[in-house]
Amino acid sequence: MNSDILIVDDEKLIRSSLSKALSEDGYRTTTESNGRDALKIFEKQDFDLVLLDVRLPDIDGIEVLKKIKQKDISCQVIIMTAYSGIKGAVEAIKLGAYDYVAKPFDIEEIKFLIARCLKAQKTEAEVNQIHTERKQKYSFEKIITNNSHMKKVISMCKKVALNDKSTVLILGESGTGKELIANAIHYYGQRSSNPFIAVNCAALAEGVLESELFGHEKGAFTGALKQKKGYIETAEKGTLFLDEIGEVSNSIQLKLLRFLEERSFQRVGGTKNIDVNVRVITATNRDLLREVELGNFREDLYYRLNVIAVVIPPMRDRKDDIQLLVKHFIDECNNTLNKNIRGCDNEALAILSNYNWPGNIRELRNIIERAVLLCEKDEIQAIDIPIEIAKPRDGSVRNKISSLDILPLDQMVNIYTKDILKRFNENKSQAAEALGITRQRLRRILSHNN
Repeated sequence: MNSDILIVDDEKLIRSSLSKALSEDGYRTTTESNGRDALKIFEKQDFDLVLLDVRLPDIDGIEVLKKIKQKDISCQVIIMTAYSGIKGAVEAIKLGAYDYVAKPFDIEEIKFLIARCLKAQKTEAEVNQIHTERKQKYSFEKIITNNSHMKKVISMCKKVALNDKSTVLILGESGTGKELIANAIHYYGQRSSNPFIAVNCAALAEGVLESELFGHEKGAFTGALKQKKGYIETAEKGTLFLDEIGEVSNSIQLKLLRFLEERSFQRVGGTKNIDVNVRVITATNRDLLREVELGNFREDLYYRLNVIAVVIPPMRDRKDDIQLLVKHFIDECNNTLNKNIRGCDNEALAILSNYNWPGNIRELRNIIERAVLLCEKDEIQAIDIPIEIAKPRDGSVRNKISSLDILPLDQMVNIYTKDILKRFNENKSQAAEALGITRQRLRRILSHNN
């Protein structure tokens, strides 16, 4: 099992019997008969668990526990005590001990308790690792930008994160990174060690969304076989992120309004008010004020949500970030796709920089993933970019065609083909591949009307 256990007890028989039994199960054990020696070796060696007698000949076991926790709060401690010392053992648990066992005890009981304790320790370590990774992944520093507007948004969000009571409304087009900003606010603030629960309101039907948000009591509706906590309860002391808030029905809008006003709610089918401490962040790509005017969104809820508004600029207003983002996405895709693309050539980068990106950052990331996957050289080239993205940057074909009243079809094809060839630096093979025709067909088109 490769776990190190320190056994501290003034009774030699207990020390030896525990050491022998635990060693047979694969644990590495060290024994000490008093508190001072135990603390000395604890200073020199790392232990996963300490079996600690509450009554020692020199130092009270409670004091030893305090010093152990001061040095290594993650080390688990199980208190061993006589029946008369149960009160002290309970005090020890309040100070951070995992559990206690009363003497005389059964060795198998100790083994079971140790196994459960170490399993809980491992689970806690894994949860902490996941939390650390998420905190790093969603830090504001990981948001790729040189854009002055976006930098102002980040600066504002850092201030918002430190005030964890106010409701935040994140506004922005689809694909601009609203959930990324919501995560960053959560993990930058004081609630970062508690849950971040994200709910896509548009993905759930009205009845399902109500049950998922507020939970339900057993028998509240057909299929409600047991009580279920909703997302609001699950997010206790953390953050509830409601994406696509503009899509929720009027009845759920009303329930959300009451919840935000009272900070309590009732489960579906319940009568008991449940108080919660939750920060609410919402997001939408809709113009909510316009939806209020149209009667689709409650005005009172709008003002409850819009305490602090964060507006994320679209990609077309962040053109100075495209080169940075392209590099970031190429590096990311190189890792996941096992490729070694070193960047974009000037032609490809110019195409990407001049496109308006209606799908914003999400669309850019998808295009780069496709390009990295299809790229056969060490740089992404224009041929690796979809034709609908890689259109003439100056609108030359469209301008040529629209400036003429009517052209024969073969002349229009000739104009378009020449423009495509020009974009690929007169490389006929690449132009033919982009057009989906053979080189022979390309030559025939170019020779026509020359």
